[in-house]
Amino acid sequence: MKQATLMHLILGILTCLGSLLVNAEDPYMYFTWEVRYGTISPLGFPQQGILINGKFPGPTIDAVTNDNILVNVINKLDEPFLITWNGIKQRKTSWQDGVLGTNCPIPPKSNWTYKFQVKDQIGTYNYFPSTKLHRVAGGFGAFNIHQRSVISKPYPEPAADFSLLVHDWFKTKHKSLRRQLGANKPLPFPDALLINGQKNSAVFTGEKGKTYMIRVSNVGIATSINFRIQRHKMKLIEVEGAHTLQEVYESLDVHVGQSIAVLVTFDQPPQDYYIVASSRFTKTMLTATATLRYVGSNKKASGPLPPGPTYQLDWSMKQARTIRLNLTANAARPNPQGSFHYGTIPVVRTIVLGTSKANINGKWRYAVNGISYVDPNTPLKLADWFNIPGVFNLNTIKNSPPRPGTPAKLGVSVVGLTLHDFVEIIFLNTETTVQSWHMDGSSFYTVGVGCGPGAWKPEMRRRYNLVDGVSRHTVQVYPNSWSAVLLSLDNKGMWNLRSAIWSRRYLGQELYLRVWNNEKSLFTEYDPPPNLLFCGKAKHLRSTSHF
Repeated sequence: MKQATLMHLILGILTCLGSLLVNAEDPYMYFTWEVRYGTISPLGFPQQGILINGKFPGPTIDAVTNDNILVNVINKLDEPFLITWNGIKQRKTSWQDGVLGTNCPIPPKSNWTYKFQVKDQIGTYNYFPSTKLHRVAGGFGAFNIHQRSVISKPYPEPAADFSLLVHDWFKTKHKSLRRQLGANKPLPFPDALLINGQKNSAVFTGEKGKTYMIRVSNVGIATSINFRIQRHKMKLIEVEGAHTLQEVYESLDVHVGQSIAVLVTFDQPPQDYYIVASSRFTKTMLTATATLRYVGSNKKASGPLPPGPTYQLDWSMKQARTIRLNLTANAARPNPQGSFHYGTIPVVRTIVLGTSKANINGKWRYAVNGISYVDPNTPLKLADWFNIPGVFNLNTIKNSPPRPGTPAKLGVSVVGLTLHDFVEIIFLNTETTVQSWHMDGSSFYTVGVGCGPGAWKPEMRRRYNLVDGVSRHTVQVYPNSWSAVLLSLDNKGMWNLRSAIWSRRYLGQELYLRVWNNEKSLFTEYDPPPNLLFCGKAKHLRSTSHF
């Protein structure tokens, strides 16, 4: 009798534990996206755009930390297509990164389902097409990750939040722009800036006395922007997943590929006010406006637009240095952001990346350390996992730029790194325009930005911010200067490090970081997904048992 009672008790406990385990699984979010061409009129006349479920920009994803995301992408275009999730770290799932180094593209008239978890992340992100020049025509949208309710925020709960996608726009079709690049012609100057796909008609409404979060992402391909709101201050609270010191600004520079979040209090007389985005570092200033509207407003925005900076590089550099990490705030986890003392960790490898423009075989290309990247027909990730030879090697690109005068060449640039290495990367810019770099799979600590002019030297490390640099995934590099980042390679996979200036990336300014160790374990990296696409030298694996 006692044994039976004990057995029932054990079974009851196991049942309860099983129920708890089932209930404890993180939520799932399901999306079906049909991607097709459609007619849009952002500048007042019809032109071709890339729509997702008929929308331009595409749908916003609002997730919570650790949610599982499943997006079934149906490609109705006439070309292969991929979406990449800009700033989403894809922990242990580089299979889902959506770039040609990790994924075979989705063929026309077919579909593929992305499945990934927004593990241990909060913040303001976006998604866009990574193939060809598709993102010039649209296919992008906002991707926001909210904090779990059990994690405190370092600011009062806003009444609501608004997502603003700011981007440059062209009248010319993306295929025509692609042909221009192929014919050794630079892209033209953009025809306009847009806010959420509109030149001057987007409206964001709130109540007087309440505070709202405004998320701003620069999803353009070439143009830094300055963002401001008429007669309203902005309190910066987050940059690309990191809580910042809550400094107050009248305007903020947001470079290509970057995202920020600010708090804005509706503390003015109820009416409409201008929201302004204007181009930076351009001889001709492009401007887009939207409307900040108070509930009950019956007065349109009026008066001159709030002025912003023009070409001043020094102004932008100084502002960049004011953006610091909030060391005491939580982020996705309850431990303070400052508990990871990145400035005390020994660097095991320094990589100096210098860019150049070169004529290779009669074609203008961009190169990194003398190598202009060309995508092989077989994704690097597939070649690495299935041991397919002849796709890439780890000796193509070196740790530093070649000697001046060394001819650039085409190649498949992959840097071999070990899981949990702590690495320093220096981005050199010897040109006269602002560059922007993005890294998939991880965030880096920005320890030196706009510290030029002049070449980087080891003694420059004395200038590094080793205490409260912001952890982010995109960094600008000012003309004739350099930027330095430190990163902990804690995510195994094949990760794209690329120019966020899309014509430069299209013509070879990118490489991959292979973060690897010899342990095959689900604790460090997941196996290939069952729906994995095969192409190139991996095509024969489609019909074999490979998992």
